[in-house]
Amino acid sequence: MGKKRDSSGAVTRGDVDLSKYEALDGEWRKVGLATPARRALVDAKLYKVSDLRKISLIELTELHGMGKSAIARLVNLMDAKKIRFR
Repeated sequence: MGKKRDSSGAVTRGDVDLSKYEALDGEWRKVGLATPARRALVDAKLYKVSDLRKISLIELTELHGMGKSAIARLVNLMDAKKIRFR
């Protein structure tokens, strides 16, 4: 599936506006999360590690696009920052 541009010039794939994610997933990109996991977090309005205290581990695992590797990485980051799930 190739890249497309909408009427505003934003890059899209089908109905997904990729520029929305690029503007909001900076912290997740820095920690090396895969694109589906980054999109899942942005869609859930979780933009940084400290935002993860707003949800439970079960809610995190239920996000579409969140895989085992991403969850393990996030749990490790939270442990390092002494942040806990709700």
